[in-house]
Amino acid sequence: MLRVENVKVPFDGTYVLNECDFEVGEGEIVVLLGSSGCGKSTLLRTVAGLENPESGKIWWGTQEMTEVPPHKRGFGLMFQNHALFPHRNVGENIDFGLQILRMTGIERQERVDELLSMVDLDGFQNRKIGSLSGGEAQRVALARSLAPKPRLLMLDEPMASLDRALRDRLLADISELLRELKQAAIYVTHDHDEAFFIADRIAVMHNGKIEQIGTPSEVWSNPSSEESARSMGHENFIELDDSGRCEIGQLGSSSGIVLIREDGLSIVPEETGIKGEVISAVFRSGITLVKIRVGKIELSTSIQGSMKVSEIVNLKISDSAVVALS
Repeated sequence: MLRVENVKVPFDGTYVLNECDFEVGEGEIVVLLGSSGCGKSTLLRTVAGLENPESGKIWWGTQEMTEVPPHKRGFGLMFQNHALFPHRNVGENIDFGLQILRMTGIERQERVDELLSMVDLDGFQNRKIGSLSGGEAQRVALARSLAPKPRLLMLDEPMASLDRALRDRLLADISELLRELKQAAIYVTHDHDEAFFIADRIAVMHNGKIEQIGTPSEVWSNPSSEESARSMGHENFIELDDSGRCEIGQLGSSSGIVLIREDGLSIVPEETGIKGEVISAVFRSGITLVKIRVGKIELSTSIQGSMKVSEIVNLKISDSAVVALS
């Protein structure tokens, strides 16, 4: 099991990582989620041994790994840009990670064949890297990172350069494979949909700190801060006055920012609820994403069926969907 304790990494007079703590259990997939520049890739590189922390410790079980060189940690790393060798073919790229192990040539070839089968690239051993599509190159990179059977696999924005359809297919395959192998992993992304799909737990990062960690359901339902909520795609933020009121009504007991989760907004029959005007309606995959203006407040939600811009509707807000933010 990986354990990261109070890790701090300085950069240019400030801390790019500031007292980060988290764990990865056996066979668990933990996602580091946050916007660009929040420190998630630096945290991944620090766990890998490519960045040196000023303070804090990194453990694998009872073994402290903080000062252990990267190649002796037994961790695998898959980069966003594949980092494949263009002068080697597919089989040779995968075999590269096996050359430091005590394996015969036959054993290495069998392992390469096994990995190509795992990532659905049977028969690709002699293909040139330059002939591969983006998705195929990512599968080769995944096979290479899994080749030496790492005790922890780290994936740094592996889907960032792929189109949505290809990304969704590859993400499903990676999730299935990691769980089949019971592979402990850290997965870095800025995309909350990716995080929700693949994670056992999500660590939400902002300004070099882990703001919140929990299951996808936990962090989505109860974000701890506005930054955490925005990282997960929430949009409905409302500022309350000293009495906890806003144009919509009483939403709290004191001043501050609250989130109204999209699942807590519903359209109700006339003469009930809160009156608002539809200012945007976009059809997507069987639902309609709507934005409704109530006074100066704009609220987003999704509905079944269609709705027209300028239509007047009545909203109901579920009390359980109102979350006070720090």
